Amino acid sequence: MTTLSKKALQVYLRQDQLEALRALAKKEKVSIAELVRQGVDRLLAETPIEDDPLWDLVNLGESGAGDLAAEHDRYLAELERSDSRHGA
Repeated sequence: MTTLSKKALQVYLRQDQLEALRALAKKEKVSIAELVRQGVDRLLAETPIEDDPLWDLVNLGESGAGDLAAEHDRYLAELERSDSRHGA
């Protein structure tokens, strides 16, 4: 897995979980942290897309423009020109 950056996270596990992870990490020749990352990736992949909290952003704002996705650069340029004319 290619990662640009990783953030530290402290997790408390039961003793049996930690022992099982240590054994699996040794067998797979990877770190416990890598096993945890793989487990998180697997859990996230199994989460139905409609349950992803990012979907809450869809339709958050309504522009009224039917072609906004395709023409967003044009709209932004027009807005910038309009702002510069009005001293904003």
